[in-house]
Amino acid sequence: MDERAGLLERAGDLYQNRMVELMALIIREGGRTIPAALAEVREAVDYLRYYALRARDDFAAPEQLPGPTGERNEIALHGRGVFACISPWNFPLAIFTGQIAAALAAGNAVVAKPAEQTPLVAAAAVRLLHEAGIPGDVLHLLPGTGEAIGAALVADPRVAGVAFTGSTETARRINLDLARRPGPIAPLIAETGGQNAMIVDSSALAEQVVADVLTSAFESAGQRCSSLRLLYVQDDIADRLLAMLAGAMAELVVGDPALIATDVGPIIDATAQETLEQHARRMMHEGRLLCQCPLPPGTEHGTFFAPRVFQIDSAERLTREVFGPILHVVRWRADRLDMVLDEVAATGYGLTLGIQSRIDETVRYILSRLHVGNSYVNRNMIGAVVGVQPFGGEGLSGTGPKASGPRYLHRFATERTLSVDTTAAGGNASLLGLQDEA
Repeated sequence: MDERAGLLERAGDLYQNRMVELMALIIREGGRTIPAALAEVREAVDYLRYYALRARDDFAAPEQLPGPTGERNEIALHGRGVFACISPWNFPLAIFTGQIAAALAAGNAVVAKPAEQTPLVAAAAVRLLHEAGIPGDVLHLLPGTGEAIGAALVADPRVAGVAFTGSTETARRINLDLARRPGPIAPLIAETGGQNAMIVDSSALAEQVVADVLTSAFESAGQRCSSLRLLYVQDDIADRLLAMLAGAMAELVVGDPALIATDVGPIIDATAQETLEQHARRMMHEGRLLCQCPLPPGTEHGTFFAPRVFQIDSAERLTREVFGPILHVVRWRADRLDMVLDEVAATGYGLTLGIQSRIDETVRYILSRLHVGNSYVNRNMIGAVVGVQPFGGEGLSGTGPKASGPRYLHRFATERTLSVDTTAAGGNASLLGLQDEA
């Protein structure tokens, strides 16, 4: 265990030393801006160091459990075998590394299948992990498509568990495929999407709301699981707040993510871009366009999509997660808060929630009504900090346990309990190192 933790810490140091190289790959292949790429490398380093720490705490020695006099009981964690780690393109280094680090820390071997859009980032990460001393027969990189490589991994009975981050639809398919497999039942650790809402009442500070909405909805071009999709604004302040939001959006710079002036980079590929364009066309008929960022010269040569805001009458207009820089605004009257909460709950997702209110009673009431993995009050809704804000949702948003939380590694392991009657089996107790001191 201590050796495993040491290797992960050494890998964290290597990531830190190669930060510029990794950032360049993330920007070039993943389309992330310079600040986002910097934050992602730091997050990956945090994952390596945090899971090393958790391994030392949780796997160092069996935990002693209370029992009757003359009996020793202990429970220990052991790796399951080979874990398949299937990661997304939107965090090609951080999530890719986090899954691998957790599986290794728990004592497993890993076959890592990165998203087909970002194999170069994954290859660079695996080279550094091998350089840190993780053996090649313990960590394998297997790039390719989900249909070919991912499906084959999930179907293989030698795979003892799957860690997956991606769409809810794909997670459902993986779950069904695992259930159909012969042999042992394999666990699925899934973090999926969200129809993430921010609820703003009339007591909220408008300037704070606008800044938090810009960050939550449009950073990383809205291509985060935690990104804001639904903004509920109380009627009493809606006109002023939305005018301020339109003015702030006009200052956003869309363009080359390698330029420090860029706020919003490209969409990951042409397929994703066309999906957003189709949704925007539908919203032009079913809702009302409130504001749209300009696209400067040069963006016609890439997969750029102008961030925009639509007003709609209900979240029922959204049949699935829209993964990109489109924000949907719903106005609500002060006496209709329960209807808002019912509407949010009816989406079935439970990943992130934002609340903007200076009334503690309102905040507590909203939190009591909605079942959401990560809730944020009077701040933005993205950028969960490793070890401080364990990340993961419920409902359609994932299985848990939370990544970078104190119980995450346990899901990658199996528990074994040992009970010894020290009075009747003194010899065995001595052999096991459990003999009472005289």
